[in-house]
Amino acid sequence: MVKVELSRIIIDEKKHEQVIVLKEHQGLRLLPIVVGLSEAVAIRTFLSAINPPRPLTHDLVKNIVQAMGATLKEVIIDKLVENTFHAKLHLRICDGSTVTVDARPSDSIALAVRFNAPIFVVEEIFERLAQGNEL
Repeated sequence: MVKVELSRIIIDEKKHEQVIVLKEHQGLRLLPIVVGLSEAVAIRTFLSAINPPRPLTHDLVKNIVQAMGATLKEVIIDKLVENTFHAKLHLRICDGSTVTVDARPSDSIALAVRFNAPIFVVEEIFERLAQGNEL
């Protein structure tokens, strides 16, 4: 697995397209992921330290996870199927075990920034993109 970090959030209002760009932690490879407007705004809002008066959806999920005594251990972007990325949330629950939850990468990244959790991408995704097999 390759550790990545959030590099950029691009919101193009003219094209109605939002892209999250992940960068290899100790490398040069980039992984652009097209996301919905609400997810891009949710990530940007949090990173800009804007505190809405009531919890937004990703804040609510974080609050629920914490109220249950769990935390987000890591996010793994693990598949690319027909140009759609798939991700898994790995939650550490109060007894120390890990629960895996299927999620969209955009939601996963929005939660990762809130929990300050690491984000990983399986090497195969970078290899397939480099070979031009997807996207």
